[in-house]
Amino acid sequence: MSRTSAPLDWELVIGLEVHCQLRTRSKIFCGCSCTFGAEPNANTCPVCLGLPGALPVLNAHAVTLATRASLALGCTVHDTSVFARKNYFYPDLPKGYQISQFDRPLATNGAVVVGINPDGGPRVIRVHRVHMEEDAGKSVHDRFADASAIDLNRAGTPLVEIVSEPDIRSAADAVSYARRLKQILEYAEVSDANMEEGSLRVDVNISVRRFGDDTLGTKTEIKNLNSFSAIERAVEIEFTRQCEVLESGGRIEQQTMLYDDKRNQVRPARSKEGSHDYRYFPDPDLPPLRLSATFIAEQQAALPELPPARRQRFAAQYQLSDVDIEQLVVTRELADTFEAVASASGDAKRAANWMLGTVLASVNASGTALSAHPVSPERLGALIRLEAAGDLSNTAARQLFGMLEQHDGDPLEMAREAGLLQVRDDDALVRWIDEVFAENPAEAARFVTGERKLQGVLVGLVMKKSKGAADPKKVNQLLGARAG
Repeated sequence: MSRTSAPLDWELVIGLEVHCQLRTRSKIFCGCSCTFGAEPNANTCPVCLGLPGALPVLNAHAVTLATRASLALGCTVHDTSVFARKNYFYPDLPKGYQISQFDRPLATNGAVVVGINPDGGPRVIRVHRVHMEEDAGKSVHDRFADASAIDLNRAGTPLVEIVSEPDIRSAADAVSYARRLKQILEYAEVSDANMEEGSLRVDVNISVRRFGDDTLGTKTEIKNLNSFSAIERAVEIEFTRQCEVLESGGRIEQQTMLYDDKRNQVRPARSKEGSHDYRYFPDPDLPPLRLSATFIAEQQAALPELPPARRQRFAAQYQLSDVDIEQLVVTRELADTFEAVASASGDAKRAANWMLGTVLASVNASGTALSAHPVSPERLGALIRLEAAGDLSNTAARQLFGMLEQHDGDPLEMAREAGLLQVRDDDALVRWIDEVFAENPAEAARFVTGERKLQGVLVGLVMKKSKGAADPKKVNQLLGARAG
């Protein structure tokens, strides 16, 4: 297993708390919109503002999505869970408490596979629990020169918090876990998991201990990391800091930290609270959440094929490399499109090469979604069939793809009209070869008298003369017959 670079005597121990916004139209306890980017404080009401007398009503769709998220992570969903009040006082928490779940969460005991161990077995990060809660608002510090502002649009947004066991031992594995988790949530369609918009935020708990020691060290928590690179850098910095403190005979203080990506540093924010500091108690306005076995089974059945199963199937069904499979299953949309192209073309390997090369390059260059790309899987499949049959050279196939991006039409007809179909007729090929020999008599003479290394040069000249239309295999065969 990989280890973060630091003094060799110290082992890094990491647990992640991932806050994921559920894909609902309205908030978890009221009917306010969850639309991102609205005017500050536009999506608010007495409930999410915490006004006296306003009562929460649980969003049923949020429960459905939270249940699916839990099942997608392999958790046991409990038939009864309890909402509690988590009491703390921040400017962006108007009620003075957050509605969350404490000792009776929605689900427990899941797992995420993040890679392969040296012995060939899966490297597994256990999921301790998944619980539902509401988000807080947002403090805005860069809008005014001499004051901070509060935007409560986010207050009451439905979240699941996914808490891992302290099984992670490197910054790289922390990133792998976060990536796999994001991927699973996107496949299950429970969240858009957009880190830039704050739909997925990661808190990293870090401690160190001597190798061979089973006792956990004092942990610090780095809050609200919203990119994979930030997770990796913050872990590296804090691990090194803790090792230096302990090496010098100091003591780690339990505290909450913030990562400053502009300065690339981790700094203390406040002393870290324990669960007793929050004075949890069951929310008197919300009854226990009770889920039937039938409901849980329905949500399990509603899950699509998830990334781990898809990786295994792609390996068995398409005989693709692990590298190709990992790239193809990055998003459900990419994996679905690949399968459609593979089916239309009858050639999974070529379909994978086209998807991971030309198609993704085109999508990235245009900035459009893959689903909106003008070359449909059916038309790309037809192009690949022409290439596989030898009717199109590699160069001509790329030319045809560019034409398909610009115009509707049948790939075969467009290739024929553009003169892109490969010429295999011996008479036509011989005429081009004769013209190349006439234009390059010295090279032709050396080749005919036995200088075989010139064959590639002559093939290139024939391909240039034919504007890529000549079948290079046939050209090689005809040239070979003339060699001495």
